Amino acid sequence: MNLFKKVFPIVIVATPLIGIAMPAIPGTHSQEKNDSIGSVVDEVIWVVGDEAILKSDVEAMRIQASMEGVKWNGDPDCAIPEQIAVQKLFKHQAEIDSVEVTDAEVAQQVEMTINGWLDMVDGSRERLEEYKHQTLTQIRNELREEMKDRQMVQKMKRKLVEDISVTPAEVRRYFKEMPQDSLPFVPTEVEVQIIQQTPRVETEELNRVKEELREYTDRVNRGDATFQTLARLYSEDPESARRGGEIGFAGRGTLDPAFASVAFNLTDPKKVSKIVESEFGFHIIQLVEKRGEKVNVRHILRKPIVSQESIEKALVRLDSMAVDIRDGKFTFEDAAAHLSDDKDTRNNKGLMSNNDVQTGRITSRFRMQDLPPEVAKVVDTMQVGQVSRAFKMINQRGKTVCVVVKLKNRIDGHKASISEDFQTLKDVVLQRRQNDRIHQWVVNKIKSVYTRLNDDYKDCQFEYEGWIK
Repeated sequence: MNLFKKVFPIVIVATPLIGIAMPAIPGTHSQEKNDSIGSVVDEVIWVVGDEAILKSDVEAMRIQASMEGVKWNGDPDCAIPEQIAVQKLFKHQAEIDSVEVTDAEVAQQVEMTINGWLDMVDGSRERLEEYKHQTLTQIRNELREEMKDRQMVQKMKRKLVEDISVTPAEVRRYFKEMPQDSLPFVPTEVEVQIIQQTPRVETEELNRVKEELREYTDRVNRGDATFQTLARLYSEDPESARRGGEIGFAGRGTLDPAFASVAFNLTDPKKVSKIVESEFGFHIIQLVEKRGEKVNVRHILRKPIVSQESIEKALVRLDSMAVDIRDGKFTFEDAAAHLSDDKDTRNNKGLMSNNDVQTGRITSRFRMQDLPPEVAKVVDTMQVGQVSRAFKMINQRGKTVCVVVKLKNRIDGHKASISEDFQTLKDVVLQRRQNDRIHQWVVNKIKSVYTRLNDDYKDCQFEYEGWIK
């Protein structure tokens, strides 16, 4: 859950970034470190600038890469520490350039990662916790800093290549000279339309949530508890709750409009706002600091619980609607435009859009792994033009919603051609040029940064030259 108005899917990079290790201490080569595996004697194996890479960092990345199906080029014992070192270079530059990552992006990445892991263990929370030797809460908390670091690295990479472009003539020339058997394979993609209805929350439940928030406000005003303490104990926004409710500095345009309207009008840090309803639930807010066009506030979020009865009623309504669509009484497109409460798709006749953060393009095509998991499972077995039965899912705003979907189109996997896949081929050429720029940047950065490797790694065949000086 996050307060931010728009959440774009973040693509997980192929080389997971482990949390930043503690700085090397001169004359010290090992230390005790407690992690989810147990207590182990750790060893500093690389130093990059003033950052250390620990043996446990390498093992943690090895485990996570195994979970995510990452394949390494070359010897993993050499490739993994090198990738950690490279990520540290990007992160260091991102900090110098003041690259910002929002809480919204971090929360979205955490949930996408956890959902992906849960899919690997058939949705079993217990099996995931057993595998990771942690509770789901601990897993989520541990992932936050890692996901923030990943996104800083990704944004820094995009910044380094943002001025690179290719022309249609360059794309045609590039692939004209390429053998047919070397053309890239385009995976199966789908276009999906969706109709969403949010189950009604009973008045009694709404009153219960509001009464809880009024009680918190009274406790703060009486001095019985601080806002920060109550946020840690009761807020249902886990990302900010661990910081005493603070969301960090944010601009008006990045926040939920109703939340922003109240947050930016607060003037007294000692006072608590009125109850605010947003897309995520109900909040009370307290000002921390205003800085130019940005504000930092604390909040406590409480989310009304949707009853199973309300969910069942919404599913029945949608199933009835789906029957009428199949019978030709009206079209899926008309129903999406007039009956769906998903504002992100109803103005586009229910067509879902995929915001590709790597290319910056917005497209209606999805690879199956880029769809919400609940939607992907349903669409995977559908025929083009088919309308699904109603099912429930958790949307990007953390709410339980009921939906039906229509498979508008499926483009089976195939060898790319200029006539049918020009944009895909353009992306390939662009990606190659960006990779060349990134590679050269890393090589140049290595030249200017202090590095020290254990002797065990000096015979490695590294991707980037210059580590051994």
